[in-house]
Amino acid sequence: MNSSHSDLQIAGDILEVQHLLQPAREHPATVAEFAGLARSIAADRSQWAHLVQYDAVSRWYHRLRTGPGYEVWLLSWVPGQGSGAHDHGASSGVLTVLAGELTERTERGVRNLGAGSQRVFAPGYVHDVVNDSLEPAVSLHVYYPGLTDMPMHASQSSSPATQDVVPA
Repeated sequence: MNSSHSDLQIAGDILEVQHLLQPAREHPATVAEFAGLARSIAADRSQWAHLVQYDAVSRWYHRLRTGPGYEVWLLSWVPGQGSGAHDHGASSGVLTVLAGELTERTERGVRNLGAGSQRVFAPGYVHDVVNDSLEPAVSLHVYYPGLTDMPMHASQSSSPATQDVVPA
């Protein structure tokens, strides 16, 4: 038997087999698609760079986009600004660093996130994100479902306390 020949042959018009064809989605629906959305926005600075502002008093944020059940937020961080330990309620998320460097602290340790780094997290994931560097940073956050609750945590082991929803 010749190994270059296959016993599998397509009979008829493959385009008639509708269940094998997947329509292109207008909006993301899987973790990989949400991470891909964040990467595509990150790669196209024209979508976000002109919107970035820096605020020395508090983290600046701007809702960049919404879709069915999800939100995309743009945040800026001057040196020393942080989110405080928090989770995202019932929302899953993708955090992507667009410029600069951020530090993520969790009960499992500390992770430095440089430009291009991505973190995908599930509901209830507790972290503290801070700009420990000497330069400003910009990040993109995708939440599904949209962010409606962001419980703050006194420490990684404390019970949550609710705070106004500010993306992080």
